[in-house]
Amino acid sequence: MEFVDTPLFEYLILPLLIIIARIFDVSLNTLRIIYLSKGYKSFVPILGFFEVLIWLLAVTRIFSDLDNWVAYLAYPLGFALGNFIGMKLEEKLAVGVELIRIITRKDAGALIEALRSKGFSVTAIKAEGSQGNVGVLYSIINRKNLEDYVNTIQEFNPNAFYTIEDVRAVSKHLPDTRTKLKERRKMKNVE
Repeated sequence: MEFVDTPLFEYLILPLLIIIARIFDVSLNTLRIIYLSKGYKSFVPILGFFEVLIWLLAVTRIFSDLDNWVAYLAYPLGFALGNFIGMKLEEKLAVGVELIRIITRKDAGALIEALRSKGFSVTAIKAEGSQGNVGVLYSIINRKNLEDYVNTIQEFNPNAFYTIEDVRAVSKHLPDTRTKLKERRKMKNVE
């Protein structure tokens, strides 16, 4: 009797391997779709290759042991966990660029200065809204800097209305504002 034919392998180790395989292939699928939607087309086929390879290994093993009900439960559990982990990975990677539009009724000078001091580019336009004069601010930022940007809005103008949109492409490379800010601080320390 081989180890792969034992109840320990069949009802514990095999389902765990199926769960792990599904976590990997579904996480890769989540990342593949996100990278595709962000325009990173050269990286997508590589993710797709490994995603399908892992899926084939998991499905082949399930079909070779059709009477193992634990393996059937492991498959959708791995799928659910893979979705969750894929979303968490995507949040940590924070791939892409965002357009932030802020509409404010009060003077936005302090907010603009705070954002620019953190290295963000801001375009300000005076406009007229349904209830009078407003200021409209635009910024295009790397997504990994989004939390810092939104926290600055909340700190300086908590009642401002803002929207955040994914940007598929930009005509220029956006510098990492954290790197830009560190460089500014170094320059000030040198002076």
